[in-house]
Amino acid sequence: MLDTLKTIHSPEDVKKLNTDELGELAQDIRSFLIQSLSQTGGHLASNLGVVELTIALHYVFESPKDKLIWDVGHQAYVHKLLTGRRKGFRTLRQLDGMSGFPKRVESPHDVFETGHSSTSISAALGMAKARDLKGEDYKVVAVIGDGALTGGMAFEALNNAGRGNTNLIVVLNDNEMSISKNVGGIGKYLNKLRSSQDYLKAKEDVEDVLHKVPLVGEHMVSTIKRTKESVKSFVMQNTLFEQLGFTYIGPVDGQKLPELIDLFENAKAMKGPLLIHVKTKKGKGYLAAERKPSYYHGVGPFCIATGEGASKTGDYTFSEAFGEAMVDLAHQEEKLVGITAAMPEGTGLLPFAKVHPKRFFDVGIAEQHAVTFAAGLATEGYKPVVAVYSSFLQRAYDQILHDVCLQNLPVIFAVDRAGLVGEDGPTHHGLYDMAFLSSMPNMTILAPKAPGEMAAAMKYALNVKGPVAIRYPRGGNCIEQVYFNDYTSTGFKTLKAGNNMAILAVGRMVEVALQVKELLSMQGVELAVIEAPCIQPLPKEEIVALAEDYDYLFTLEDGIIQGGFGEKVFATLALSSKAVKGHCFAHESGLVPHGKVSALFEREKLDAKGISERILNDLK
Repeated sequence: MLDTLKTIHSPEDVKKLNTDELGELAQDIRSFLIQSLSQTGGHLASNLGVVELTIALHYVFESPKDKLIWDVGHQAYVHKLLTGRRKGFRTLRQLDGMSGFPKRVESPHDVFETGHSSTSISAALGMAKARDLKGEDYKVVAVIGDGALTGGMAFEALNNAGRGNTNLIVVLNDNEMSISKNVGGIGKYLNKLRSSQDYLKAKEDVEDVLHKVPLVGEHMVSTIKRTKESVKSFVMQNTLFEQLGFTYIGPVDGQKLPELIDLFENAKAMKGPLLIHVKTKKGKGYLAAERKPSYYHGVGPFCIATGEGASKTGDYTFSEAFGEAMVDLAHQEEKLVGITAAMPEGTGLLPFAKVHPKRFFDVGIAEQHAVTFAAGLATEGYKPVVAVYSSFLQRAYDQILHDVCLQNLPVIFAVDRAGLVGEDGPTHHGLYDMAFLSSMPNMTILAPKAPGEMAAAMKYALNVKGPVAIRYPRGGNCIEQVYFNDYTSTGFKTLKAGNNMAILAVGRMVEVALQVKELLSMQGVELAVIEAPCIQPLPKEEIVALAEDYDYLFTLEDGIIQGGFGEKVFATLALSSKAVKGHCFAHESGLVPHGKVSALFEREKLDAKGISERILNDLK
């Protein structure tokens, strides 16, 4: 069982295999991934699709001397297997275990860390330029998916790379959309001819000879090149990549391993920027994943035989509540529109898209465009809602500030996955949104503490004459309905009375604050629990009043401490010359690792037990 895979400890072992053994390795890898991820969860479908592609890359190139950069990085599991990390899959995405993304500290073969999309070509070009500046000789390969290619940054990099003659290989892993295809047998012949080492050598030799012919040599070379370009443009249907300055090869079958190896061997000899278009099938080798590739993109533990996932908690999630609120409010407000950057399902907008298809816009992986697109809609009287994960909202910082906030446009940002998200780790935790959004002019920030408050928060946001961000975490919680806020006002609200100390909590952390209250009560300490449903603008008079009512004031949030809610509360008190003892409970570093959310909160001492102990220490 998995006999061939067990012999692989580095890419050097891959190079020792013959054609039949390479095929066996591909089968072993698929079997291993299905078995392993059925236990741990992870990104399954995308990795099943790139098995042959990854084997071919490691068979041909000399990693880590040659640089392999994986865009987004969720499809790098096969790469990890071929670079000696098979045993690490037992702890995949678990606390202190192996990351689900490339990590430089994890292996020298992980040359660049990824997590967000569309960055690989820029990084690869930078490495290639550094290589040339140092006078070194190695290959640089960026592997990017067709989805990630919708990001503007990818095209910025292609535009920059195509202007020069830097040796760079971009592999387009196309598992869904079709770009332009070659025409019949001539196209296949030209692909083979243009990637043939013999052809390239002959082409260079002919040009060298012609250059030496007096008077007519240069003209003949120019004529040949023009003729070649004309034929190429006709056969290649004038691809965008060719226009950007890349030599384009493809599309080729990404599941045919021998052909991929031959192609990459020939590509190594080519000069200048090269783009190889590879067609793969997401979920290849596991029927359930082939039928529902989006469902198996990222999965929890599942039953291999049925494909069914482990039973969920059944909690009503913030994302579901947001989606339902959008549908309901759209019936009342005809100018309400929904916008997402390639995340209609994850953000909960799918029901809205089905009910109001003309008012739903999926702009692709293009957060910057999404925000300014929303700003344009707002100028014409529409009420756009941009649904986006907190970590991806960072990519549109300037557009939020420049195009929305400075013009005070009524754009609503539904900031999903705010705070810790779990197994995807630091590239996906949403720890910065409070800090950077609260510094922007005209911005209102709401933090509902339960899914049951989402509709009220959305309704309130629609009546604000300016930008509003509603931040909420992944999943749901168990806060009792008696504590729900109807958002008729956004001032501080005391949920539990106390004596001389209070904790001021934000969003999901209100639930933790209520648990802290119970633990401290057992110790004879009575803590008041107060929620802040609105983070920005801060009710400064209410903050000062808290300092007058309590000797100790603590703040609690699921975000970075620097520039966060707690810092602003205590800065307000300092400016008002109100002295109060207290503590900001927040994440002291943005480098929170991957793992289950509960384990991460415990590690950070931001769970109820950890906070209770820290408060008791402050009281000593």
